[in-house]
Amino acid sequence: MSGRGWRKGSAARLTLLFTLLYGGFGALSPFLPPLLQARGLPPETIGAVIGAGVVARMAVAPILGHAADARRAVCRALAGACACSAVAAALYAAPLAGTALVALALAQAAAQAPTAPFADASAVSAAARENFSYGHIRGLGSAAFILGSLAGGALAARFGATAPALAQAALLAAAALAALYAPEPAARAPAEQGTMRWTELFALGDFRVVVGIAALALGSHALHDGFAMIYWTQAGASPFVASVLWSESVAAEVLVFMAIGPALLRRFGERGAFALAIGAAVLRWSVMASTAAPSAMALVEPLHGLSFALLHLTAMGVIGRAVPAASAALAQSLYGALGVGAATAALSLVSGVLFGRYGGAAFWAMAAMAGLALPLVFALSQPDGRRVRGGESDR
Repeated sequence: MSGRGWRKGSAARLTLLFTLLYGGFGALSPFLPPLLQARGLPPETIGAVIGAGVVARMAVAPILGHAADARRAVCRALAGACACSAVAAALYAAPLAGTALVALALAQAAAQAPTAPFADASAVSAAARENFSYGHIRGLGSAAFILGSLAGGALAARFGATAPALAQAALLAAAALAALYAPEPAARAPAEQGTMRWTELFALGDFRVVVGIAALALGSHALHDGFAMIYWTQAGASPFVASVLWSESVAAEVLVFMAIGPALLRRFGERGAFALAIGAAVLRWSVMASTAAPSAMALVEPLHGLSFALLHLTAMGVIGRAVPAASAALAQSLYGALGVGAATAALSLVSGVLFGRYGGAAFWAMAAMAGLALPLVFALSQPDGRRVRGGESDR
């Protein structure tokens, strides 16, 4: 196959994978708590199950990442994880309750743990190697999540709380097949290139910097993600207006992933893009700390495209150039578990206390936290030679 045909084929296969994977996530994720509630679990147990699921994903993903890297079987492991998660989703159709239902939810959380990091490992490595845009693929994944959520809601309204789980099962089963045809991250790495341990990854300065930036800047989103809807409705916004504001942020995320983000990375480079994303987060949380007026929220919610999507694109680019392809799955798993997962989980707990005590003024704390990420930007090395930006390579 020619180089051009190979690039097109890799991008197309990854687009299919991300569409199915994130469509599956969207089909059930918003509707899992209502499903658990319909099966008799009280709110306290549902919260504990969701929290334990986050811990399970944080623990499982790095272990599987190292094993998949060592065997150069990241995409096969991704296929297996999707298949196991699909089976677990289908089992929600069984009349499970109590302990059995909790065990199923935790088993599915563990099965899903490596899916997003392994998909990113495949896509970022292929984009850097073959000169196509990771952002376009990830943006289509975000769009698929939206469509999956809409479909899951329609199915739940028509057929009951179990229907979104069956939709997810079908989509993840298809994603398992698509993963078998995705490009292996280390497909062209030298045979003698070994995999790195997590201690060796954290010895890489740029990897440490990216994890730190993500923990602070992406972690600062925890208050918004958990309490923005409550904040807006308490301030008098109708549920419809609140949903429109939330939709603005998701639409901006897709736009930045697919179009604006790659252009900003080319224009400003990694340091500049990180600084822009962090600045957008500080501005966003500062405005939310000052007012919940819908007109102001309508202006700042699109900043999600910069504060999340641009930061994620830049982080993927740095990881793509700083980490050898033979260790891509472990790097993505550690980034997701520590840079995003652990920080978000911890800050979600803190956010509840802050919002309960200070209300919207708690967003000042999030603005300060995001601002702490800015000095880390200057610790990032400037790439030389082949520059990898947001999953794209300048050759």
